[in-house]
Amino acid sequence: MAENLADADAQFRGWMLENLQRAGTQFGLVLTGEPRLGWMDRSIGVLAVRGEETFWLRVVSENKKWIDGEFWTGNLDANVITGVAKPRVLDVYEWEEHRQQRAELLTLLPGSPCSRTDALREPVDLPEEWWAELRRTVDVVRATPTERVNADQERVSSRIGQRFGDSADTAVSRWETVHGDLHWANLMGPDFGVLDWEWWGRGPAGTDAATLLSYSLLVPEMVERVRSVFGDVLESQSGRVAQLYVASRLFRRIDKGDHPDLVAALAAHTDALL
Repeated sequence: MAENLADADAQFRGWMLENLQRAGTQFGLVLTGEPRLGWMDRSIGVLAVRGEETFWLRVVSENKKWIDGEFWTGNLDANVITGVAKPRVLDVYEWEEHRQQRAELLTLLPGSPCSRTDALREPVDLPEEWWAELRRTVDVVRATPTERVNADQERVSSRIGQRFGDSADTAVSRWETVHGDLHWANLMGPDFGVLDWEWWGRGPAGTDAATLLSYSLLVPEMVERVRSVFGDVLESQSGRVAQLYVASRLFRRIDKGDHPDLVAALAAHTDALL
């Protein structure tokens, strides 16, 4: 059984690489560097050049029944957010082959992701200017009007209730626009930048701070740094609810096999909140 699953995974990854090459041809690109697979191999990206310009080419594959959600166009929709360091989608190409494929040609940010994985497992040395720009960017996003929804009250209450029971406070007192997936693999350094805007939209105030905090729990000094930047947000009523909501989502990921080393730290974190 395990061998069959491994073969199927390898076949799917090979197919994703073929999709990436097809998208490169469509956009007239030469693919360079090593392709990177995303979470659950549902996306793949690579550096690509055309003439003297370098871009990031990304292809995501999804079952057709799931592509009606706002996440499908999130990166392109995020072009309306200006004044922050983020990729801009320059072109899109979609096709159907077993599943729905979406290729996005994006501008390239300098630097590299702060972590190869969502969760941080060792300290990252980042300048004061980086942290200041992180806070400014989150504040710019917070003030950006949108009809997109990252999470509503029903979803927040359901996720928290399923994990922590009916006694937990789930009422969101303040809503704002959030990136929605602000973990360390989506943050660039040493030059600040934010990747992966699939899930941005309205959500509980403090969602982004809560997400970054949760993915920092294995490195206490980074927890303190995040708290020093976002303490006012995290300590608010909405911020505490956001932390429980983010933790409930992360526990669901852990239940599926992601980040097993986060269990104890995340449990201690939520126990303190409750």
